[in-house]
Amino acid sequence: MIILSLHTGYHDGTAALLDGYNLVAAVQLERLTRKKGDGGGIPEAAMDEVLAIAGLTRADVDVVVLSRASFPARYFKSNALKTAEYAFHKIIGHEKLKDMCTQMQQRGEGEPAKLFREEMFRADFGFKEGVKIAYSNHHMSHALSALFYTDWDDGLLYTADGCGDNVHYSHRVLKDGRLDCLFGGENMTLQPRRVDSLGLAYGFTTQALGYRMNRHEGKLTGLAAFGEPAQAAALGRHFNVDAAGVIWSDFDSDAAMRDEIHKLAKDAEPADMAASVQKVLEDTVLASVRAILKRHPVRRIGLAGGVFANVRLNRLLCEETDTDEVFVFPGMGDEGITVGGALQYLLERDGLDAWLKQRRRLSSVYLGRDYTADADQVLAANGALKRIDGNPADRAAELIASGKAGAIYDGRMEF
Repeated sequence: MIILSLHTGYHDGTAALLDGYNLVAAVQLERLTRKKGDGGGIPEAAMDEVLAIAGLTRADVDVVVLSRASFPARYFKSNALKTAEYAFHKIIGHEKLKDMCTQMQQRGEGEPAKLFREEMFRADFGFKEGVKIAYSNHHMSHALSALFYTDWDDGLLYTADGCGDNVHYSHRVLKDGRLDCLFGGENMTLQPRRVDSLGLAYGFTTQALGYRMNRHEGKLTGLAAFGEPAQAAALGRHFNVDAAGVIWSDFDSDAAMRDEIHKLAKDAEPADMAASVQKVLEDTVLASVRAILKRHPVRRIGLAGGVFANVRLNRLLCEETDTDEVFVFPGMGDEGITVGGALQYLLERDGLDAWLKQRRRLSSVYLGRDYTADADQVLAANGALKRIDGNPADRAAELIASGKAGAIYDGRMEF
């Protein structure tokens, strides 16, 4: 069974292709457009790339899994006037995007299929008639990506990000052949969104220091090493962790959180502000994980979600929890929910027992196109290039030492 899984978010648009449980290809849109974090709408280029890698076309797909993110507005069922308006926007090339999860909330509808024009979607993108369309839960997808590529009998699956499907964190426990959701499940999709996201707080700090949210958070992680957490107490007092490990804040809106962080940043050196938000993140998430493990003792932790691109936090969770293993899914950002979304479909189709038996350790993250067979021929045909004789390693070292720049190609592109 060929499963095409798409993430249509405003950033990190991605496609993944699975043949049953086998991950065949996964490509983030930015790899093709050369725009970091590219997204917003349906990632057609990535979709066609993963299919081409497998030697397939859209007509070969059996199941399409969609994240509940951004789509052209015409794919949402609406009255005749709105339908005509959206059709006009398509004709003039100015289509509006609407977020599926937001549409679900506004309409009080928990079933995406009741909102989405599936037949139009199939026809527009050349999928065969009747191809199944499934929808993934953002944090469930993150969690399953961190579980499937393990062989654990027990484990805590902890996800955290800025926001996904109205949720900022999820906690799930695998134990005794059961996978139980403690927090952050589907029941929260239609509830009022909480104001407690440390991922968003980290993004607001990125913004306050003059960088771009959802792009430059890694710069703060590095900058934090050069500062002192002078504002950590002032920021940290807004967050707390209850006995169940749930993170809360006393902010009444995202805007209030943003304004407070910008205010604190004005009174601090950039490195100190970076160190401050880093400390708050570390202390709060560690307290949350410890509280969950106290109630639900397990020996392993699986992590996913954009917050866990923070390598210092990951190291702390390895060192400061009494566990045997910590696994972070390599596509921990929203690119990873394409893999997790397909795994969610398979879990719902096959049931937990069968799904768990299909697990395997992740053997590679090189899931893009492989040009090895064509590289020599293409390079040889370029008259402006010449082959350099000698031992490649020795000659490369000599050329670099003399001020030259080089590049290495070694198989498939990393996911």
